[in-house]
Amino acid sequence: MLISPCGINCESCDFFDSCGGCHAIQGKPFYLKDFGVEVCPMYECPVIKKGFKSCAECAELPCQIFYNWKDPSMTDEAHLASINERVGILKEVKL
Repeated sequence: MLISPCGINCESCDFFDSCGGCHAIQGKPFYLKDFGVEVCPMYECPVIKKGFKSCAECAELPCQIFYNWKDPSMTDEAHLASINERVGILKEVKL
């Protein structure tokens, strides 16, 4: 299982075959242009700024970035469920 810095199973993503995961593309998925950023904040903070492999190494897990960086197509309930699932995965695999 290939886990992104924020706890998403990259291999379950519809775009995995074309990108290879967040680490392979250095946190720059194609959809970021729609949000006006160059690097995903969920990659930039732990990997670039803090030198971690993932958010699992951070004492602030889950931080405000988890709550702010929301897929606009998700309901608030689905977003919170996603955060809980990803935090659980990060704690389980200890990336």
